[in-house]
Amino acid sequence: MKIVVAGAGAIGGYLGAKLARAGADVVLFARGPHLQAMQERGLRVISPEGDFDVKPAVTGELASIGPADVVFLGVKAHSLTGLAPALRSLFHHDTVVVSTQNGIPWWYFQGAGGELDGLSLERVDPGGVIARSIEPRRIVASLAYFSTDLAAPGVIHHVEGNRISLGEPSGERTERVKRLAEALIAAGLRAPATTRIRHEIWVKLLGNVAFNPISALTRGTLEAMVQDPEVARVVREVMGEAEAVAGKLGIELPISIEQRMAGAGKVGAHKTSMLQDLEAGRPLELEAVVGAVVELGERLDVAMPATRTVYALVKLLGANSRTREAGRGG
Repeated sequence: MKIVVAGAGAIGGYLGAKLARAGADVVLFARGPHLQAMQERGLRVISPEGDFDVKPAVTGELASIGPADVVFLGVKAHSLTGLAPALRSLFHHDTVVVSTQNGIPWWYFQGAGGELDGLSLERVDPGGVIARSIEPRRIVASLAYFSTDLAAPGVIHHVEGNRISLGEPSGERTERVKRLAEALIAAGLRAPATTRIRHEIWVKLLGNVAFNPISALTRGTLEAMVQDPEVARVVREVMGEAEAVAGKLGIELPISIEQRMAGAGKVGAHKTSMLQDLEAGRPLELEAVVGAVVELGERLDVAMPATRTVYALVKLLGANSRTREAGRGG
C-alpha cells in the first residue's frame, strides 16, 4: 500500500512519522523550511510515549510522486482549496483520499440524503473547487484525537493522544477502511472504524466550535475557559446553538454540553489549535470550524447570536493578525 501524506505538518507529519517507523511505503509532502529540514536531517518526534527519529521519503513536488493507493490530507481546511487540484496526479482508479480536517468537511452533504443532499458550503469549499477535484467515491473520513504541534522545522511535538477514527461517509463497513485501520494500528495508533462518522464529526465539533475561537479571543487554555464563569457561559451558549443546528440535521449528540465542558476541563492548560495558529501568525481554521456552522444556521433558520458574535470578532482578529505578519515580513 503506497501512502502519501499531503501536508506533513503537525498532524500529517506525526502520522507520516509513525507510518514510516513501522516500515510503511509512505511519502511526505511539505514545503518551506520544514521540507528542507526533513530532507537534510529527517523527522524527529518528541513524545511522552518516547522520542524517535525517522528518515522518510519527502518531497515538495506532488507531481514527482506518481499514483498512490492512499492520500492523507494533512493540511488545514482553508489550505485544501489551493491543494486539491494538484492532487489529481496522485490518483489511480481506486485511490482513497482520507480527510483529517477539523470542522465540517467539504464532502459532508455528498450522498447525505434529504433536502440538503449535495449541498456545498461556500465557507468550506468556495466555488466547489475541492468537490470538483476529489470524487465522492474516493473519500474515507477520519477524525484525529491527538494533540501535536510543529516545534521547529523537522520536529513534531506530540503532546497526548493516539486515536484516529475512520469511517465511510455512507456508514458502510468496507474492506478499504479495514485495511487503513490495520496500517495505522501497525504504526502504533488506535484506529477504530465507525459507522456513524457524521455523528462523530458533530461530537468533536461541539467543543471546537466554541473553545477554538474563544481561546483565540481570550488567549485562554481549555482549563482557564472552563473555570472562568463568564467565559464558560459564552462557551455553553455557542455549544447550545451548534447543538440546535445538529438537531435540525437529525443528529442526536450522545454527549451533553456539561459532559463536554467537564472533558475539556480535565485536559488542563492546553492551548487549542486555533490559539496556537494565532500565536504563530498562521491563518486561522475559522471557516470550516465556525463559519460553516453559521452558514448552516442561516440555511436552517436557527438563531445563533453568540456564535455569530464570536465568529465576527475572530474573523477580524485573524485578518488583523495576517496584516501585522505581512508588515513584519516587509
